[in-house]
Amino acid sequence: MSDGNKNFVLGVFDDEDVLLKAIAQVRQGGVKIHEVFSPFPVHGIDDVLGYKRSRLSIAAFLFGLLGTTLALTMQIGMMTVDWPMIVGGKDFLPFPTFIPVTFELTVLLGAFGMVGTFFVVSDLKPWAKPRIFDLRITDDKHIVAVDLDKNNMSEADIKKALADAGAQEVNNKQFD
Repeated sequence: MSDGNKNFVLGVFDDEDVLLKAIAQVRQGGVKIHEVFSPFPVHGIDDVLGYKRSRLSIAAFLFGLLGTTLALTMQIGMMTVDWPMIVGGKDFLPFPTFIPVTFELTVLLGAFGMVGTFFVVSDLKPWAKPRIFDLRITDDKHIVAVDLDKNNMSEADIKKALADAGAQEVNNKQFD
């Protein structure tokens, strides 16, 4: 819509088994589901929604590799270029002494990088106002949210598909 409003149709379910069957049925009917909200994790919901495996582990590996590289570069630079010291006849480049710092920087940058990547990918900002589709998602209801703007079907057809799939309630929700 041109005015910036987002319109959603919400299907409310109280049982996770009915929810999983409903998601499959609604998706087979051609409805594009925006998101499913649940008060607890539902096993198998990501498969039914067609979600692909997350690439967050790739980001974690790359940030960890960056941490390892920075740690080794920093220590080698300090011990061999900036301030070379040979203490007690030890090697000029003592790699075993680099292990603790290298490990810590690898874990630190891997963790911070994963959290930062998650926030960017999820579009989570400290100043963003969260969209609360239905307060009952924190208690006992499962909500299937369908964005009307991203579906070619009419609102009535989407509501009928959700109701036929076993939704207890079918509601509209609008966000500015």
